[in-house]
Amino acid sequence: MDRRTVIKAIMGGLAFPVVPIQIEAAAKKLNRRIILIELQGANDGLNTIIPYMDPHYKKLRPKIHLRKDEIIPVENDLAFNHSMGDMVDIWNLGELAIVLGLGYPGANRSHFKSIALWETGGDGERGVGRTGWLTDDINGMKGADAVDAHGISLDGGMGVFASPDGTWISMTSIRKFITLEHHSTEKVETNNPALSLLLDRSNSLNTAMDSISKKLRNKDKNFHVKGDELGRQFELALNCISAGVDTPVIKVSHGGFDTHENQKWSHGRLLRDLSRSIFDTRKHLIDMGEWDNTLIMTYSEFGRRAYENKSEGTDHGTAAPHFLIGGKINGGFYGEQPSLSQLKDGDMEFTTDYRSIYNTVLESWFSISHNKFSSFKIPGLQKMLG
Repeated sequence: MDRRTVIKAIMGGLAFPVVPIQIEAAAKKLNRRIILIELQGANDGLNTIIPYMDPHYKKLRPKIHLRKDEIIPVENDLAFNHSMGDMVDIWNLGELAIVLGLGYPGANRSHFKSIALWETGGDGERGVGRTGWLTDDINGMKGADAVDAHGISLDGGMGVFASPDGTWISMTSIRKFITLEHHSTEKVETNNPALSLLLDRSNSLNTAMDSISKKLRNKDKNFHVKGDELGRQFELALNCISAGVDTPVIKVSHGGFDTHENQKWSHGRLLRDLSRSIFDTRKHLIDMGEWDNTLIMTYSEFGRRAYENKSEGTDHGTAAPHFLIGGKINGGFYGEQPSLSQLKDGDMEFTTDYRSIYNTVLESWFSISHNKFSSFKIPGLQKMLG
């Protein structure tokens, strides 16, 4: 028993499986995947999807409101930030759904606490969940025992993948990943339960790493996606998909949304990068024949205050819209835009519990009708996914 080999395998930060996963090379793929985009720092929804006809909008934001030449009106007296032209093109194709006013009871304005709530499906009244919002259901999904990994994080963040079982991997560089030393998976006999558990985790990690590395070594395509760091992560995602890496969940992130000062310029740049990277990724997935199998979804810890602050920025708030994009999406607005005339402590009140989106994704996209968010089902959202 080489103790250092086991410790190196587990402490590499690549995966946290408990139950060994049997990888079957000839197994049928799950066919559907979701790409989660974390908008780190909390996106300002009010300057992303703008209620430009509401007179309260300009009064609340005399300096940072978007003028008529800075918006792209669409419908329902709502408009896109003008930096999101590529996203508007996807909207016009009917492949973008926008769910308005997402939030949760007992809103928490701490970055750390609130993102933990979003990633585990908790709220400000009952607290943080023990596992990632989709890990339990994905682990138990039919066919999930034959995947290369249940989920792959391409930004290093593993909070949404918290799980006592399954294979959830972090991979921030293909080159580094495929050159990692994969340790022996020979069976080691032991009567020590803790050591046996550690060995099982090591073996599961090695099996997943070997399978994924072999596929990535054979990839022969280079992808270009605009959008700086987010674009680079999407390029990694596209390489995994084109190489045939079978995983139902991919996670990326886009940072910089904590816009407390001089928001107008920086926020527009962030939204432009988001839109461009999604648009380019869409084109590549269409070329691969994978667009109809892919759902892209944004999430963030909270929205921003309705009022601008003295630094021409916005502080931590509550409700915000989020996006779902894909070839099987029935595009349009879902939910209700929060009122700007009935604020609570300077915040918009959420109109849609964000966990209803989780139920929709699990039920309508992954066909998991009985999931841990079934009680949050909103019938109107079911038509969003074909």
